[in-house]
Amino acid sequence: YATHQFYQERDFLYLHTPMITTSDAEGSGEMFQVTTLDIDAPPRTAEGAVDYGEDFFARQAFLTVSGQLEAESYALGLDRVYTFGPTFRAENSNTRRHLAEFWMIEPEAAFFDLDDNAQLAEDYLKYMVRHVLETCEEDIAFFAKWIDESLMTTLTSVVDKPFERITYTEAIEILSAADADFQYPTDWGSDLQSEHEVYLAEKAFDRPVVVTDYPADIKAFYMRANDDNTVAAMDVLVPGVGEIIGGSQREERLDVLAASIERHGLDSSLYWWYLDLRRYGTAPHAGFGLGFARMVAFTTGMQNLRDVVPFPRTPRNAEF
Repeated sequence: YATHQFYQERDFLYLHTPMITTSDAEGSGEMFQVTTLDIDAPPRTAEGAVDYGEDFFARQAFLTVSGQLEAESYALGLDRVYTFGPTFRAENSNTRRHLAEFWMIEPEAAFFDLDDNAQLAEDYLKYMVRHVLETCEEDIAFFAKWIDESLMTTLTSVVDKPFERITYTEAIEILSAADADFQYPTDWGSDLQSEHEVYLAEKAFDRPVVVTDYPADIKAFYMRANDDNTVAAMDVLVPGVGEIIGGSQREERLDVLAASIERHGLDSSLYWWYLDLRRYGTAPHAGFGLGFARMVAFTTGMQNLRDVVPFPRTPRNAEF
């Protein structure tokens, strides 16, 4: 309810986007394939390859990892939109912060830059936490008593304090100087791990942190390129959970986007329609995704996403 109320107040149009994609989206090695073919005896082409022309969609198809690319096309025609639906990741992550199937809320807004995107994310989190504190007092008291005694303080600080904003480079400098025994290295160019994210939000600043301008090599092809080998990406980190929102300003320049697709080793012919959004007229735009289960975990103090989802699907586990 709080999610939809927030976006209605800000004139965002809700979209229900299709959850099947036939494009070979970035990171396709971590996607679930959808097929009706007999996997023991699939039809073959004359060259011996699997003949996907005989499949249900007449080509390879995958469960989506995000509705973002489709939402961009709507945003460029309708200004501000958001989607809320199931997404799927096939990566083998057996951690308390990952699921193979989860729901994600993804706004996309035309004429937004990275700063606008970060402000929207901050306003959104504050709105939801304020709504929970005002309407779910008994529930929060229960979780504060039995799950996390610091929960009320954590949630109140989200509402009362402005979010800290730092660049990825500043984050690396803070982590490198930290008096902490990290399992993973904190060199410039390496991705931030959950231990780093939690440290920044809990120890370094004691409030949510927006980290921006990540190295281009560790981020997706569609993020807008800066002039210093970084991209206009952002992650919002919160105590206890780490990353709860990830997003970026999108690359609206056709030549830069085409070069990025090639540099990432992707087949540009599969992105013809996405490139056409730039080829035939575009605008600066940005968006992000928030994992709903992570938000529930954050507002309840629960430590494992499997405990806040009725039927969690994880690697080697899909009984229900």
